[in-house]
Amino acid sequence: MHDVHYTRYITFSDDDEKWQIYCTDVGSNKIGPNINYPPHKDHHPKKFNSVATGRILNEYQIVYITNGKGTFISNNEKYNVAAGSIFFLFPNIKHSYKPKPDTGWTEYWIGFQGAYVDKLVEEKILQPDNPIYHIGFHSSLLSIFNSIFEEVNEQKPLYQYRAGAQIMMLLAQTLSYAKIEKQHSRSHEIVEKTKHIFNSNIDQFIDIETVAYEIGISTTYLSEIFKSYTGMTPYQYFINIKINKAKKLLENDSDSIKEISFRLGFEDQYYFSRLFKKKTGVPPSKWISQRPRSKAPIYDVCL
Repeated sequence: MHDVHYTRYITFSDDDEKWQIYCTDVGSNKIGPNINYPPHKDHHPKKFNSVATGRILNEYQIVYITNGKGTFISNNEKYNVAAGSIFFLFPNIKHSYKPKPDTGWTEYWIGFQGAYVDKLVEEKILQPDNPIYHIGFHSSLLSIFNSIFEEVNEQKPLYQYRAGAQIMMLLAQTLSYAKIEKQHSRSHEIVEKTKHIFNSNIDQFIDIETVAYEIGISTTYLSEIFKSYTGMTPYQYFINIKINKAKKLLENDSDSIKEISFRLGFEDQYYFSRLFKKKTGVPPSKWISQRPRSKAPIYDVCL
């Protein structure tokens, strides 16, 4: 692990450029609360000193924030940055970033160039319109950063080749974690949409095929995602919310068991009663006995 205040600018040869991805600069900083940013301005080339106010570079950079909070602006779009955020800087696109004064942050960055990365942008694998990912803290990413720092420090023969290979791994790992995070968010959205559909149709029966069609996914995928999040199938969840609603109606409503079963979409009162007993351990008639009894009116008796 390198010192938290570490910066290195690197030269590269024609042969390094033929490798199609090569390192141009690396660094890390731990910025405490209420510290001027960027620190050690005298140690950086002029083009790097305007990081907090706005600059344009001729290289790519990947910046990983492992602590603190801040803001990142790229192409006039502003993004919130938190611990676990990783963002890309693209050539010829104006950007700026800085930590919040009350929190500071810890940052690691790698600068790089090459035809390989240009191709990733051309194929829209890396996109200037999507420059930031909130992937959380991963020690494996930090390990790659430190491996690149070591290559740059030692500068053994063909170190640029090895550093370039590590940068490829850093890009692959970052995009992999971003995809996993996106899938997690999508899965959560699917579960919440399914719950909403069921709750909105609690007075009738709606089959899983209809729900899956409305969301735009297969029934198999819906069942897998829903069970992984809730521990029950969509059908089990739907029945459970119907039974929970039935409990409230049986306790507080004046309707009969038959009327309540019809109100919840059960065409067969006896099926509803069997299902209710299976889920609660008691029949609806027993549950209905918990209804508050109205008190008999009291009359004054005149003698």
